[in-house]
Amino acid sequence: HVSWAALLVLAAGAYAAKLAGVLGAQRLVPARFEGAVALLPAALLPALAAVQTFGAERALVIDERAPGLAVATALVLLRAPLIVVLVAAAGTTALLRAI
Repeated sequence: HVSWAALLVLAAGAYAAKLAGVLGAQRLVPARFEGAVALLPAALLPALAAVQTFGAERALVIDERAPGLAVATALVLLRAPLIVVLVAAAGTTALLRAI
């Protein structure tokens, strides 16, 4: 269920932020929040991965994607190259789906 009003407000906000950058706005957020804003992408990416892995129709789902995410997490912690992380995670998920 999509709230079109919320979607339009978010789209307008994103467009306004991009436009402000193009027009040379110096600051979109107060200086004391700049550090937190810089960390947002690093926090949002794992959150998105977790939601896409475990969420389905407003329910918690544990399936073949969970071990794939666990393999990817372990390899990232071991500082493996990105291509190794992606291939190992996809391979783990594919192998478990095939079984």
